[in-house]
Amino acid sequence: MCHDGSRGEGSMKNLVLLLMTMAVLLIGCGENPTAPVDEPLGNTKVGSPAQSLTEFENVLERVRTELKIPGFSAAITKHRRIVWAKGFGYANREKGARAIPQTVYHLASLTKPFAAVLVLQLVEQGKVNLDDPISNYGVDIGSQGIIRVRHLLSHTSEGIPGSYYQYNGDRFSKLDSVISRASGKMFGALLKEVILVPLQMDLTAPNPLSPLAGWRNDQVLERWAQGYTSNGQNPQPYPTYFGTAAGLLSTVIDMSKFSIALDNDLLLRPETKELMFAPTVSMSGVELPYGLGWFVDNNESVTIIWHYGYWDAASTLIMKIPERELCFVIMANSDRLSSASYGIGTDEDVNRSVIAQEFLNAFVYGKAELPDQAIY
Repeated sequence: MCHDGSRGEGSMKNLVLLLMTMAVLLIGCGENPTAPVDEPLGNTKVGSPAQSLTEFENVLERVRTELKIPGFSAAITKHRRIVWAKGFGYANREKGARAIPQTVYHLASLTKPFAAVLVLQLVEQGKVNLDDPISNYGVDIGSQGIIRVRHLLSHTSEGIPGSYYQYNGDRFSKLDSVISRASGKMFGALLKEVILVPLQMDLTAPNPLSPLAGWRNDQVLERWAQGYTSNGQNPQPYPTYFGTAAGLLSTVIDMSKFSIALDNDLLLRPETKELMFAPTVSMSGVELPYGLGWFVDNNESVTIIWHYGYWDAASTLIMKIPERELCFVIMANSDRLSSASYGIGTDEDVNRSVIAQEFLNAFVYGKAELPDQAIY
């Protein structure tokens, strides 16, 4: 199964691009000019920090245009309230439909934080222990040692389990079995029952293209953005997978609701949330870039809890800044926002993202101010 995570959120794409480049050099053939590859643009750089929300909006539109992304939507929460949200470009260029805050996007790996919350809820209920061998849940992966639930959640299941970090969505997807066997419900059904309905996340649902979706939401289908190739020129179908590793559909508004619920301890106990957001420590004592279902960046000034998604026709990003009670969410209908050339690329450094840097420089490290009043 080759889905969002199995590409290492970009590692497989990088390999494909490298092989394509080598082929061109060896046989002297030119690339198809419409092929969905990351052609160098050259102009997409981080500028001077935006001094206001209006300037930040202008920055987002500039980056969208330079990266040839047909459309994206973004939202910001402050002090646990959604204070800004806006769409840029087109959700469906052929139909002339503009992107808005309620536009639905393919989340790709932003599905993983939801899966992590469900697993940790089961831990709180005593139905799962993070140190349980995954074989207890019918999962069999060849290994040099015992792979435990925490190893799947933290991407430390390869080699000697717990020894090092290696992002692997295929392995993370084995949490489907952990959830279903411990709860008696499929991932999508449990997600709807304990998160989506209570939080009124009405525009969030499983990928309807997947036979494992379990249920569908017609409102979501009506608002689902058309996907596009990496160069933004042609419509592109979305992958059909849905599970704990990827495949949830949502909006920046609903993702903000999820973030706020975490901040308000509505989904997990404070000590469980702290565990989820803490960097995993390897067997040798090395602090790793991933917690349980989330990346963790502890830099000199602030802690950034974040995740991104990167798959065919989809790229997404969420950044939580706990010390400032800020959260930024952005979702696009091409993969360019998270691609190796313009986005995260290495899986573990949020500062590679031009969009992430612009937000941080404006509202975290800079002096740009955000409104205080909730808009939703």
